[in-house]
Amino acid sequence: MKKHILDLVVTQNDRLHDNYVLIKMTHSDKLPDMLPGQFAEIRVDNSTTTFLRRPISINYVDIEANEVWFLVQVIGDGTRMMSTLKKGDVVNVVLPLGNGFNYEDEIAEPLLVGGGVGTAPMLMLGAELNKRGIRPTFLLGARSSKDLLQLDLFRELGDLYVTTEDGTMGEKGYVTQHSILNDKIFDKIFCCGPKPMMVAVAKYAKSKEISCEVSLENMMACGVGACLCCVENTKEGHLCVCTEGPVFNIDRLLWQI
Repeated sequence: MKKHILDLVVTQNDRLHDNYVLIKMTHSDKLPDMLPGQFAEIRVDNSTTTFLRRPISINYVDIEANEVWFLVQVIGDGTRMMSTLKKGDVVNVVLPLGNGFNYEDEIAEPLLVGGGVGTAPMLMLGAELNKRGIRPTFLLGARSSKDLLQLDLFRELGDLYVTTEDGTMGEKGYVTQHSILNDKIFDKIFCCGPKPMMVAVAKYAKSKEISCEVSLENMMACGVGACLCCVENTKEGHLCVCTEGPVFNIDRLLWQI
């Protein structure tokens, strides 16, 4: 897909949690087409410490409002500056980048698994599946209930199940320990989150012979395959996650599953 460098205008910046903000942006022209699983590189202006753009997953695209949403985890100076953006601020953004999830195949019972900020691309994927008449199952994991975000939106799109490590919501434990994995049969799994979680989900998928795609969160700097920061060793050799991914079928990876 064609990449665009756009000056987007902030329409809303909501703090959903001490460490998360939801930033919505628009443009005077129609936003370009974007796919679930793709990401953007966002420039951070007026910072003395952040010189590179920050890669952020596309959380959702509101076509009627002509808005793109970014769920941002505040973990460093760059994202901290982004969390202070106000309505009307102009932000330079490169998008869409990378390859998204493959949901064009015949799918009847998809499982969408997200952990932490890895839940972000699952919202847009769920919305796209809805457009195809498919109501997915969402399985979201977090440390505690306060770390589970956008739950009402997920409930509108599919059947929602959650796990928390401290047991404050849903079943206590990790996503791969949830009872829904034994109670329901799925024909494709989409996953994004911390690598240990994705490896565990991939192992489950392999054991059940279910097709599975994961969105890697390797460190990225340029987003266009020039800096080689995000290289992943795969069965096809060393590949740039930002251009060949970030979404990969687990059959292409060298994970011990």
